[in-house]
Amino acid sequence: MTIALVTDSNAQMPAVLRDRFDVRVVPLAIVLDGQEYHEGVDLTTEEFYARLAAGATVTTAAPSPGEVLAAYQDAIDAGATQILSVHIGSNTSATCNAVQIAADACGVPVEVVDTGTASFAVSCCVWAAADALAAGAEIGAAARAARAAAATVGNVFVVGALDLPRRSGRLGTGVTDGDGVPVLALADGQMNAVGRAATIEDAVQAMTDYVEREARGRELRVGVGDALSPELAHALADAMLERLEVVDLVRYDVGPSVGAHTGVGTVGACFF
Repeated sequence: MTIALVTDSNAQMPAVLRDRFDVRVVPLAIVLDGQEYHEGVDLTTEEFYARLAAGATVTTAAPSPGEVLAAYQDAIDAGATQILSVHIGSNTSATCNAVQIAADACGVPVEVVDTGTASFAVSCCVWAAADALAAGAEIGAAARAARAAAATVGNVFVVGALDLPRRSGRLGTGVTDGDGVPVLALADGQMNAVGRAATIEDAVQAMTDYVEREARGRELRVGVGDALSPELAHALADAMLERLEVVDLVRYDVGPSVGAHTGVGTVGACFF
C-alpha cells in the first residue's frame, strides 16, 4: 500500500522538503490587478513583491477542485493507493472545501487534514505526517500525527508592512501600541504581539527568546522564512541553532499567499 502526501502552496514548502517526502503541492491563485497567477508556478517571489511595491492590488483564492484532483491523479499514476491531503485551515481559506470535493471524486481513499493553521505551520504538519509514515504508520496514524502537530506548532515573526494585516483584519488589538517593531505570533487567524524590538539584533533575540520559552527544552524541527530579507533570516537561524535543541532546520521563502498579508521584509519561524 502506497500513501502519497499532498498539500497546497500556502504551506510555503521548500524544495528540500518536497523532494525529501515526495509531496505534491496544489497552487493557490494569486490575483494581481485582476490577472490570475498560480503560486510557485508562473509567479516568482521577486516578481510578486516588485508588483506589490508598485501598488498592485492583490487577492488570493483557493484552488479549484479540478486542480486538486489533478494532483491526486498524478499521485495515483505514480502508484499511490491512498492519499493524505494536508491543508491550510478552513478558518483562513476555502481551500479545504475544494479539497473535500476532489477527495470525494477521487478513485482512491483520501484522508483530508484541515490543519486550522497557515503558512509554514502547514508544512510542519506534513513533516510530522511524513515522519510517521517513514516509521511505518498507516494513513490514519499519519493523519493523527499531522493533527497533533497542528495543535502544538508554534510561530513567531516580524512583518514588513503592518498596514497589510491591519487591512485584512488579522492584526490583534494593541499590536501597534508602544515603541519599536512588534514581534508577533499567529493564533486563531489573529497576529498578536509577543514582544517588541528596536533593532534587528533585538528582533532576533526576541524571536529566539519566544521560541525558547515555548519549546521548554524539547527537541525542535524548525523552518525559518523570509520575504527578501535573507540576512535577518540567516541571523535568526544561527541564533536558534546556537541556543535551542534543533534537530532539523530548513529555510523557506515567504511567498505570495502569505506575503500578501505581511509584505516584503517579513522574517519568522515555525517550529514543532
